[in-house]
Amino acid sequence: MYHPLLDTFIAVADCGSFTKASEILFISPTAVMKQMNTLEKHLELKLIDRTPSGIRLTQPGTIIYKEAKHMIDHSKKSIAKARAALYSYETTFCVGTSLLNPAKPFMDLWYLVNQDFPSYKLHLVPYEDDHNGILSEIEKLGEKFDFLIGVCDSKEWLSRCNFLPLGRYRKMVAVSREHPFAAKSSINIEALHGKTLMMVRRGDSAANDTIRNDLEKHHPEIHIEDTPQFYDLSVFNHCAETGNVLLTIECWRDVHPGLVSIPVNWDYSIPYGILYSPDAPKDVLQFIEAVKKIRHLT
Repeated sequence: MYHPLLDTFIAVADCGSFTKASEILFISPTAVMKQMNTLEKHLELKLIDRTPSGIRLTQPGTIIYKEAKHMIDHSKKSIAKARAALYSYETTFCVGTSLLNPAKPFMDLWYLVNQDFPSYKLHLVPYEDDHNGILSEIEKLGEKFDFLIGVCDSKEWLSRCNFLPLGRYRKMVAVSREHPFAAKSSINIEALHGKTLMMVRRGDSAANDTIRNDLEKHHPEIHIEDTPQFYDLSVFNHCAETGNVLLTIECWRDVHPGLVSIPVNWDYSIPYGILYSPDAPKDVLQFIEAVKKIRHLT
């Protein structure tokens, strides 16, 4: 293990005397000798022989000298790498990715605008779709992530971040592979009469509240079961295990291997886009402006 007194030992070995070593260490020759005595006592090794013509390394001293030089060189390289990593982090966009909000749509945009950010790289940061913790992940925009991308119609989310809409995903339904709907290429909304439709509870999403209001008014035969405010894998598991129908979106077709997603003859959809911090730094805002330009957004 590296010991600070190895610096004194290397100076003595390189200079060949305590006096010359003291000059480059800016301490007295006596202090140099005391430090060498302390180091030898600590290591329980005799590192140098004192001779009339100066000092000479012992065999153990020669080994320690080589290893100490190696450790110091390794330490300097480690510090240089750490500083390079800091610089690299400052020119890296960190993008959150999860099962329900994968980073692929962001990557597609990146390859359209990355010529405007020649020194930047992307770093993908995974996170869990946990409906108990997703809001804390949103609050980490600007710290853990520069960007998230995904469905966003939540009042809770929008109160914590900025949102650049990119488009809309069609609403579909998902059922287990054993469900009678699973073999169909599409269904009419009337096919849901008498079925239990799982969807997020009322109050947080304007798009989902509109769907619920429409279904309750025009299709009261559909029984609606509330899910947590934000989907996670447990919601998909519950659908697969109960045989219920789950309100889902087109980009979640492959989230659960036991479920099949089916289009419905309705016009329901929900917005998706880029989420970023309300206090985003200049480079993040520059990226947002570049996306607006390439997508012709205002």
